[in-house]
Amino acid sequence: MRTRPLKVALLGCGVVGSEVARIMTTHADDLAARIGAPVELAGVAVRRPDKVRGGIDPALITTDATALVKRGDIDVVVEVIGGIEPARALITTAFEHGASVVSANKALLAQDGATLYAAAERHGQDLYYEAAVAGAIPLIRPLRESLAGDKINRVMGIVNGTTNFILDKMDSTGAGYQEALDEATALGYAEADPTADVEGFDAAAKAAILAGIAFHTRVRLDDVYREGMTEVTAADFASARQMGCTIKLLAICERAADGESVTARVHPAMIPLSHPLASVREAYNAVFVEAEAAGQLMFYGPGAGGSPTASAVLGDVVAVCRNRLNEATGPGESAYTQLPVSPMGDVVTRYHISLDVADKPGVLAQVATVFAEHGVSIDTVRQQGKDGEASLVVVTHRAPDAALSGTVEALRKLDTVRGVASIMRVEGE
Repeated sequence: MRTRPLKVALLGCGVVGSEVARIMTTHADDLAARIGAPVELAGVAVRRPDKVRGGIDPALITTDATALVKRGDIDVVVEVIGGIEPARALITTAFEHGASVVSANKALLAQDGATLYAAAERHGQDLYYEAAVAGAIPLIRPLRESLAGDKINRVMGIVNGTTNFILDKMDSTGAGYQEALDEATALGYAEADPTADVEGFDAAAKAAILAGIAFHTRVRLDDVYREGMTEVTAADFASARQMGCTIKLLAICERAADGESVTARVHPAMIPLSHPLASVREAYNAVFVEAEAAGQLMFYGPGAGGSPTASAVLGDVVAVCRNRLNEATGPGESAYTQLPVSPMGDVVTRYHISLDVADKPGVLAQVATVFAEHGVSIDTVRQQGKDGEASLVVVTHRAPDAALSGTVEALRKLDTVRGVASIMRVEGE
């Protein structure tokens, strides 16, 4: 083992950063044995230098992140500050000054990963980001390396713990959305402003990253179709149970049947209780991968939190440090297929549609005619009426999303349709 330590600069010392620093300190000997050289925390960039940070030498604390990443003796920069700027500038500066980067920044990677990849390649450095998707679950490296010889056709998963906790509580206790959100907030699963989670922005960023790796093409955040789950109701869960399903907020990345395009989307969906993702409870994450040769694989575990995310960060630190000792780099961007990202209208799946209609003869025939006119085939219909009102639930066969959207718009114009109460896709069959 060489004696000169590999030096790590840490950008950010919040929940994740502080745990990275703690593990680096308490497991220093083990990390050195696994890497083949000592690894040393050489500096920690923070915004509030006066905050007490137990276990971290105050001499390492700095507010000048740029100066820290420009130091010529830094081997690895760990970026856990999040956001677009100054993270992007700090990462590219680190590459320019001879350091590799480990990042947990899903938003930046989803929005401008190509720039980071290009900078890393230009300067001969590594860019690793296992912690950006699904916390402690080993997912990015299996997709980038273990399955590199296979053809991946679909990636579908629960990649946000907050939304899974809320939906699980709604399903298991009968709670409404707001009640379940309040519980998630009280337990620390949801932020004070939960918008990024419940409206699907967090999952969409992760979907962009997963699609890009799985299909060897560039997929940006703007390419991902997104729907939140704030409109999911107890009635939706009751209807799902009647179909032998539950409801999850899913990130779905697919290769088109002809192999000429891909799609990436995030939205709530009904999935059969027999599907492995249906049993994912509380704030856990799980990702289901379908590959041509390997078949079906599922990756499951805690998807957030200081310790799980720090575990993923340090796994990358070990890998990058080993590469530096061997004067090598790991995998970079693989975007050779240059496949276009198709719009949501091209996605083909099944739908569950709940309508409030007048309870009188001929309504069902009118509704069925609208579906037929738009080329959407009906699988099952369930109707329940009371006091002149009726609820009509239609489950379709597989159809393009564009056809379904046209169907819904036409249904809204019928005098006998009082409202479209719910539209939900049915996945995983």
